[in-house]
Amino acid sequence: MDILESLRGGLIVSCQALEEEPLHGPMLMAAMARAAAIGGAVGIRTNGVQDVEVCSKITGLPVIGIQKEVSEKGELCITPTFQSAEPLARAGACIIAVDCRHERPFGDPLSELIPALKERLNVLVMADCRTVADAERAVAYGADLVASTFAFQEGKWGAEPSFEVIEQMAKLPVPCIAEGGIWVPEQAIRALEVGAWAVVVGSAITRPQDITARFVRALGTIKKAEDSL
Repeated sequence: MDILESLRGGLIVSCQALEEEPLHGPMLMAAMARAAAIGGAVGIRTNGVQDVEVCSKITGLPVIGIQKEVSEKGELCITPTFQSAEPLARAGACIIAVDCRHERPFGDPLSELIPALKERLNVLVMADCRTVADAERAVAYGADLVASTFAFQEGKWGAEPSFEVIEQMAKLPVPCIAEGGIWVPEQAIRALEVGAWAVVVGSAITRPQDITARFVRALGTIKKAEDSL
């Protein structure tokens, strides 16, 4: 079974923690990834060379590798250059996700980067997009799959997926991965129903501080309502 077929209809769990977060570190991310694998995940998405290596080895699942980089201006870009991607491939990533937003703040030209990753590293390239136009452009450059990574919107308790964007991306000639703002199983099911190939869930599974914050916000609305009576 090829990599994309092994992901079809399944759950990919994003195991990430930034340096300032309590769960940061390859040992903790490896444990998180192993727990996700035991639960039935078909793939792992993770950030940085060390985390890619340990998650790949401990789970044996396909790993989507990314390298988050931040500019001096505080602008975030996901795997912006060939130089940032090459170590991920050596560490075991079989898919590398690249920031393909039209407004991506820095990095190698996508028209050069995507073909180079495929040809020189022999990996699949996933385009992290905000709009359907982003995805269309990435496909034209050779992306093997597209994702709605930046297409989430703010809802009552926080980020929510944009099913309209997912549905439109799913009409493109490559698989669409639903990612961004998925918090409950019903949202994951709907993503597949509108055409997503697979679903990525991160914060709702692997970021306890975000999970806690959503509950706190929800309970806070009840308290405010009671106080207003």
